[in-house]
Amino acid sequence: MKKSNTLYIFCFVLLSVYFGSINKANSQTLNLQNIATIKIDQLSDEQIADFWNKAQSNGIGITELEAETKKRKMSGLEFEKLKERINNLSITSKTKSNITTSLRKVNENSNEFKETTENDNYKNFGSELFNNKNLTFEPNLKIATPQNYQLGPDDELIIDIYGYSEESMSLKISPDGNIRIPLAGIVQVSGLTIEQARMRITKSLSQIYDRINTGETKVNISLGNIRSIKVLIMGEVTMPGTYTLSSFSTVFNALYHSGGPSKNGSMRNIKVIRNNRVIANLDIYDFLMKGEAKGNIRLQDQDLIKISPFENKVEIKGEVKRNGYFEIQKNETLKDLITYAGGFTNEAFKEKIKVTRNTSKQKSVADIQNELINMFSPKSGDVYTVDKLLERFENRVQIKGAVFRPGVYALENNLTVTKLIEKAEGLTEDAFLTRAIIYRLKEDNSLMMLSVNLTDIKNNLATDIKLEREDIIQIASKLELKQSYGVIINGEVLKPGDYPYAQNMKIEDLIIAAGGFKETAALTRVEVSRRKFDIDKTVINSEIAIIKRFELNNELKENSNLKFELEPFDIVNIYAISGYEPQKNVTIEGEVLYPGNYTIERNNEKISDIIKRGGGLTASAFKDGIILLRKKNRDFSTTIVYQNKLKALRKQSKDSNSILDVFEEENSMYDIVGINVSKILKKPGSKEDLLLRDGDILKVPYEKQTVLVSGEVLYPIKVNINNANSLRGFVSNAGGFSSKALKRKSYIVYANGTVKATNNFLFFKFYPKVKPGCEIVIPKREVRKPVSVLEVTTIASTLTTLVFLIVSLSK
Repeated sequence: MKKSNTLYIFCFVLLSVYFGSINKANSQTLNLQNIATIKIDQLSDEQIADFWNKAQSNGIGITELEAETKKRKMSGLEFEKLKERINNLSITSKTKSNITTSLRKVNENSNEFKETTENDNYKNFGSELFNNKNLTFEPNLKIATPQNYQLGPDDELIIDIYGYSEESMSLKISPDGNIRIPLAGIVQVSGLTIEQARMRITKSLSQIYDRINTGETKVNISLGNIRSIKVLIMGEVTMPGTYTLSSFSTVFNALYHSGGPSKNGSMRNIKVIRNNRVIANLDIYDFLMKGEAKGNIRLQDQDLIKISPFENKVEIKGEVKRNGYFEIQKNETLKDLITYAGGFTNEAFKEKIKVTRNTSKQKSVADIQNELINMFSPKSGDVYTVDKLLERFENRVQIKGAVFRPGVYALENNLTVTKLIEKAEGLTEDAFLTRAIIYRLKEDNSLMMLSVNLTDIKNNLATDIKLEREDIIQIASKLELKQSYGVIINGEVLKPGDYPYAQNMKIEDLIIAAGGFKETAALTRVEVSRRKFDIDKTVINSEIAIIKRFELNNELKENSNLKFELEPFDIVNIYAISGYEPQKNVTIEGEVLYPGNYTIERNNEKISDIIKRGGGLTASAFKDGIILLRKKNRDFSTTIVYQNKLKALRKQSKDSNSILDVFEEENSMYDIVGINVSKILKKPGSKEDLLLRDGDILKVPYEKQTVLVSGEVLYPIKVNINNANSLRGFVSNAGGFSSKALKRKSYIVYANGTVKATNNFLFFKFYPKVKPGCEIVIPKREVRKPVSVLEVTTIASTLTTLVFLIVSLSK
């Protein structure tokens, strides 16, 4: 019983830890104040999305966020996780709104918006006028007052009196239609034009200013602030209602503010009603097709705009320039519809247009011939389809290959193979005449092939073949029917390589084509190898190639040797003079008496020899820091292992002034060879004393008195060699190991490029010896990824299952 109770308590504790970790993760709220302490792996997508939306609303992008997280001490690893989670987020509601809708303001005093049509290529013809944010039809208020503009209440009149007397006044028209002129009294102006008002006001003012009648004083009337009017828009309109507009506004201005006709509204039957009487009819198609706006009159206060439902709407699609829905009036034909659709495209099949029409019970299909489109009357609901031209030719033939003008030609009456060749300017010289091929389509469009002997046709031994539609004649070239022939020249010529074979080609011809001999060419040793076609494969030592050897002269004059003619696929080898070798140079730099370039004298010249030729080391030379740089791919056995070590070490070192940086400068062209010059000079010619190679560089630095301590120490620094004796002592001079230091993997890079690591035995560490000019590198301990909620859940579930299994088995 006790065992059972203990087991249940254990399971309860596990589940408590599990649900506690989940609640902790869910309770975290990510913000800039706590961003350094939050674990990104424990946050949900909703929490990340909420944080990112708030950041964006405050004008913070990824770049600004990174700067802010660094400022708040968030780790680089956690920021990378956050950045990845943001990139993987689904589109936020703000982004969705930008993609699915395009909003614009309805009028100056409203916050209402409307969604524009997504598919601009397929819609009601004319709707783009009212969905285009670049087209507003706003009236120009900075022009001179139109002559037919009628004044009304709230208009402001500016009266200027000038000449013998001067006066200026701004008067607003009252709701009764009057203005009150000081000393002159009340003047009725509502309903008058500017010119009519000027005459009436001048007459009133002449009673005060008597010189107006003599012309010495003049009166000018202009319009100041204009009044607003209210217009009612109703019927099949996107947003019906009453709109407050400028008194200069026209019907188009009002329609734009209301969003224009709705899906069921007519573009061609828009009425303007004033005082219960229709005073204008607007057909938007007149404006779209002709640029005319006959019914686009200036509106007045309390005008009513009524948009009727469409009566006859049809659809046209296919090979016309404007696919969409169009309104057709009773007296219009299919030709008018095609005109509204922009006409046919270049690929349109104009001979026949298909129409799908609704009947009383079902649909019907009809074909309209081209000559009937002027008479055919569309009906509402019709769908017209203009097909594309067929991708085929009624009179095409082709000729390809060995003719002077291959290509496509017209199939004319009684066109034959011979006549088509004549049209193509005849056969080329390399034409293969005994067999040409005609590719022909059978009645079921499957392909058949006919062989033609052009020589027999030319000699009247065979009948000239009459061509048919889509025939293709292929005349091969003799050059194409055989393998491409070539010869090869290798060795001591200026331009070795492959060259085309030519009949009667000799060795001298090929050498001249290859630019002639190099100075190193051995003229007494020229070899030609030739293929064999009769190898006896039953004999183990049978000859598999024919080898010919020749002696040549510099002038390549004719002699018995050079009468030898080359054959296709021959290989000519020109060998170098025995014993010839160009000079090989090495460089010694730094602390020697005579630094510079030296030519290798003997094949067995070594490092000690070149130091001796350089006058020996100076008094300040640092023997333990001398390094040998060798051009890449010259001595793999010595350097390839070291190169791999260097790359690994460089990744762990952060000090830009480290020895590793110096080595890596040469790493692109040279390998670094670790050498011990002290041993070499002590015992010249020993195994340590390496042979020199062309291009070697020996770098002799000056005496080093410091040791660089880098990596995971509190303060990376160069330390005087006399300040400590051991690795731990030099680390103490750099502030000691950091909390992230991996002590057991510490290593030293010596000045000559060699590397030694710390040896570990049980609990003991044996650090390498510190020498002048070396670098002590303390690696960083690998950061372990924290256990995620999912991993905790998995472990808990596994343990719980295991416990219950043990309990079940123990019963």
